[in-house]
Amino acid sequence: MKLYYSPGACSLSPHIALHEAGLAFEAIAAPTKTHKLADGTDYYSINPLGYVPLLVLDDGRQLREGPAIVQYIADQAPEKQLAPAAGTFERYKLQEWLTFIGTELHKSFSPLFTPGMPEEVKAAARTRLGGRLQWVEGQLAEHAYLMGQQFTVADAYLFTVVGWCRLVGVDISALPRLGEFMARMRARPGVQAALRAEGLRS
Repeated sequence: MKLYYSPGACSLSPHIALHEAGLAFEAIAAPTKTHKLADGTDYYSINPLGYVPLLVLDDGRQLREGPAIVQYIADQAPEKQLAPAAGTFERYKLQEWLTFIGTELHKSFSPLFTPGMPEEVKAAARTRLGGRLQWVEGQLAEHAYLMGQQFTVADAYLFTVVGWCRLVGVDISALPRLGEFMARMRARPGVQAALRAEGLRS
């Protein structure tokens, strides 16, 4: 398999999942600013949408959306328990988390990363994010991870998105459980391996 990623972008989530799953893959940098691969290939010729992540399977089939990609990865290594079994209520709870992170957290960062966005729009986005993250804080009150004591691919997605807070002026210092979650995630070997591969830590 090939994972096309941009360092620190939302593609970090499936990058972590692949390491956690122990699957063989090739990570290929596809910078979102230049859309040029290291060999000069135009990334748009591979993915017409131009964004990451993109997972290309051994047979050439493609998956483009992070929540779909991480569930596919999890299902390739069921023994790692990165996702509850398909068809169970818990699997739908995982999908609920992936949807929440994607729509309520991930997309809320868009105004904060957009050059020229009016400050009042950014302020509203920070307020919205703060409220959503406060809710997540409550959900972590009795659990090490989003789904309980077992790490799942939803945790990789939350870790990735919350990691952007420091880049855009969203303060999470008043959310101790979320801070503990981030530290717990950074200690995982699979997370460390993905961060090193993307040049985000030594």
